[in-house]
Amino acid sequence: MLTITLHQVRSRAMVWSRGCPRLTATSKPTSLCWALLSLGASAALAGEPEIPTDKSGYNLFKQTPSDLMRPLSTDRPDKTESPYTVDAGHLQLEMDFVNILLDHDRSRGGEVRKEAYAVAPLNLKLGLLNYMDVQFVFDTYVNLRVEDTGAGTVSRSTGFGDFQTRLKINIWGNDSGTTALGIMPFVSWPLPASDLRNGHTEGGLIIPLAVELPHGWGMGLMTEIDFIRNEANDGHDNEFINTIALGHDIVGPLAGYMEFFSAVSTASDADWVGQVAVGFTYGINENIQLDLGCNFGVTDAAPNYNPFAGLAWRF
Repeated sequence: MLTITLHQVRSRAMVWSRGCPRLTATSKPTSLCWALLSLGASAALAGEPEIPTDKSGYNLFKQTPSDLMRPLSTDRPDKTESPYTVDAGHLQLEMDFVNILLDHDRSRGGEVRKEAYAVAPLNLKLGLLNYMDVQFVFDTYVNLRVEDTGAGTVSRSTGFGDFQTRLKINIWGNDSGTTALGIMPFVSWPLPASDLRNGHTEGGLIIPLAVELPHGWGMGLMTEIDFIRNEANDGHDNEFINTIALGHDIVGPLAGYMEFFSAVSTASDADWVGQVAVGFTYGINENIQLDLGCNFGVTDAAPNYNPFAGLAWRF
């Protein structure tokens, strides 16, 4: 999840952060975002025993047995985070192979071109309890180029981005049900300031919801509030993010999704950021999933294009 300072890209939260309300990679694939919400029904259709709802005895030091694990659920590739947690005692790696941001900004009478490349940004997730996991999100390498045509200047920044810690708590629906809700408080740690990070502590709260819909469709909803450092007044601004994602199986282990993303900030110079996205996932097996897609800006403040391809791998 690459974080770029506000003066480089109008909104920081929409750059690389992505999640999925419910993505699967099972040997008997189910619907992209929702079918696993009604896990008992899915298991019955597959001719498998229903997973018990009480797995409270498992924790970080007493690993959930493989035959009791939930189907793979990820916080990628879309921006709508998942309310489902990693099973207790298990590790899950989610990462981009590459993530590219391209923007041509002609608003406010100027002309600024931005190109950013993130190599292998990752989210490492560890199941603590049956209803809780901890996540470590790190932008491993970022290359940012900003060309201001009007001013005749070109700047380039490379290096590591932000480091973020998140705690996901499932409120209901982790193992069964037609809906699921989670809460995710997070904090970005104050690494030394650079052109790619501001060097201050920031944080926020994410609330993801997954809902089963008729005819094989599923919906993910997310609301988020971020507390972002404002250097001008030595305080913090609030950014309010809302998303909606719809998903469905396509054929075999291939599934797809569509998403709308909105970000509104209380900063005086911030504009509304709107994006739409399409993407695909492919389940290699029960523990490995590939994905690719692209986010498209629909407002002047949003990057024009943000293509990506990545991987989720559960251990």
